[in-house]
Amino acid sequence: MSTVTSATLSDSDRVAIASLTQRVIAAWAYHDAASFADVFTEDGTMVLEGVFRKGRDQIRDYMAAAFEGVYKGTQVTGKPLDMRPLGADAAILLSLGGVLEAGESEISETGAVHAAWVVVRQDGQWLLAAYQNTPKNARAGVASS
Repeated sequence: MSTVTSATLSDSDRVAIASLTQRVIAAWAYHDAASFADVFTEDGTMVLEGVFRKGRDQIRDYMAAAFEGVYKGTQVTGKPLDMRPLGADAAILLSLGGVLEAGESEISETGAVHAAWVVVRQDGQWLLAAYQNTPKNARAGVASS
């Protein structure tokens, strides 16, 4: 079943939405949990493997701890794969990216993720309402496409 919408995204909207990936990359580069969380709406959600956080405060607190722990010394990268409107003030962005461990310049096959970014326009600014990622490569026994 497909969703039919008459909404379209202007070129400036597409640039603003795609730039959310760059804002995340920049915040991660400086291990800046507050800037990372500011990409989200006040009640935004983040779903990572084994992680669910809701709201900027929970996202910021999680990332602050992660930047001192599991993500210490890492960088992140990603590129948009697809983007489409979900209405006049909402869209979905699909991306391919992942975490780069210290010394890596390319995402490893095991570290690559596909991500879904549900974005909304609030007060003229595009923000992330929901983010979820999943490993790019299928688990053993499951075909990938």
